[in-house]
Amino acid sequence: MPLWYRATMIGLMILGLLWMIVWYITQGSAPVQAAGGWNIIIGFGIAMVGFFMTMRWK
Repeated sequence: MPLWYRATMIGLMILGLLWMIVWYITQGSAPVQAAGGWNIIIGFGIAMVGFFMTMRWK
């Protein structure tokens, strides 16, 4: 598996986690205030893409 794949996989998992942490800490005013509660789904979605990428990891 190429290095860029691993970096992207781990990066997406961390980005999704950080997205949700920022949303909780700022009480919904960031990262996308207009999305409201959908920020949780966006964060989970980003992280899940990273987790699904682990299926190709050998």
